[in-house]
Amino acid sequence: MSGFKQILSHKMMQKLSPQQIQFIKLLQMSTLDFEEKIDQELLDNPALDNSPEAKDEKLEDQKEEYEDDYQKEDVDINDYLNNGDDGGGFRLNEDYNEEQKDIPIASQKSFQEQLVDQARSTFYNERELALALHLVNSIEDDGYLRRDLRAIVNDLAFNENVSSSLEELEKILIKIQNFDPPGIGARDLRESLLLQLHKKDHGENKAIHLAQKILKNHMESFTKKHYQKIIRSLKITEEQLKEAIAEIVRLNPKPGGLGQVQAKTQYIIPDFTVVNTEGELKVLLNGRNTPDLRVNRAYSETLKNYDVASKKDKERLKDSVQYIKQKLDGAKWFIDSIRQRQHTLITTMQEIVKQQTEFFTDGDETSLKPMILKDIAEKVNLDISTISRVANSKYVETEFGMFALKFFFSEGVSNAEGEEVSNREIKKILSTAIVDENKRKPHTDEALMVLLKEKGYGIARRTVAKYREQLNIPVARLRKEI
Repeated sequence: MSGFKQILSHKMMQKLSPQQIQFIKLLQMSTLDFEEKIDQELLDNPALDNSPEAKDEKLEDQKEEYEDDYQKEDVDINDYLNNGDDGGGFRLNEDYNEEQKDIPIASQKSFQEQLVDQARSTFYNERELALALHLVNSIEDDGYLRRDLRAIVNDLAFNENVSSSLEELEKILIKIQNFDPPGIGARDLRESLLLQLHKKDHGENKAIHLAQKILKNHMESFTKKHYQKIIRSLKITEEQLKEAIAEIVRLNPKPGGLGQVQAKTQYIIPDFTVVNTEGELKVLLNGRNTPDLRVNRAYSETLKNYDVASKKDKERLKDSVQYIKQKLDGAKWFIDSIRQRQHTLITTMQEIVKQQTEFFTDGDETSLKPMILKDIAEKVNLDISTISRVANSKYVETEFGMFALKFFFSEGVSNAEGEEVSNREIKKILSTAIVDENKRKPHTDEALMVLLKEKGYGIARRTVAKYREQLNIPVARLRKEI
């Protein structure tokens, strides 16, 4: 029988401070999320202040009025960031953008709400309306009803104790399929396209009638672009087929828009602005990222009064003072985390601009240099995961448009002269070549590889295919036109 043993061992561990956890969370937030976090913190912590009356107060003037009880850990934040991506007022300088535009928000009804409204105005019988609403709620965000009607009959019987039939649901679904947007409530792509064509058919439009015939009887040949087979089968001319295809390609394959119509449509807010003043590039941090926060003076005054209070009063106020000190510590941590966030953001963006000066000067995408996260991390002495957090969901506004920070990072490719260029240059050449190709005989990946080789880029066919897929360009067969 084995017994228990006590073993004494020493182990080095790094413990993350609350402030470091807070900094990590703030760093990866978008401008909008950051603003919401500040608003929430102001509600949760009364020791934080952003009121105009306290604008001239500085935290440095209050530091000696209270001391934190927590001990800061001597931890390198980058060591923590290496372990994964989940981490759990001060103006930095004058380089910030004062302009704070309102976020344009469009309030609209959601996709499902629109369908429900149409159902209520179509079905006046209580039973039919209940069945219609059940069907509407079964329609997915892209507008399709993929659940089999027989399964819905069973759902109604077992879950809602409502007896229905396949024929009854079919009749109700036909009415729903006449709702807007056209093509809604279809069971598959073919049915959705036919529903849309049916709504467009106002009279003797031969192209629409031919398009309906193609979708009904030759859907497989159409999707595989076997156009000659369709021409022979339907005994039509190439011009007639072109007109019919033109009608089909105008249709929406996802009538529900994948739920893109939400209660609120929010637009991108740039985190940075790069200004070119007579050839000098300057990085400005959006004013929304530089809040005027300070510690509430009243809380510090309370601690002062506690220090001079009598022993009896101190005993009575002990719990209150403990609460105040906790809130003051929280306010200081939060402000320090914001200062650290501002410094990290501006330092990283300045280095990106320095590395990509040519692009920020002329706006030419081919001017971009190969650059990976590691390149910036080494220059600003931060960890790669820190740079990744900065690049995530952050945007910069330039005179050439707005760009996600991820746009500036790309791998390098060597040309015939041995110079390393950004793979974005290769992608632009590919994109241009495909736009200018003969659509009757589009370039295969092999042909694109040869074309790039002629321009001095020795790239394998599989790499060409990878770049083409990244550009969301289909294979040659699917780009073919008549």
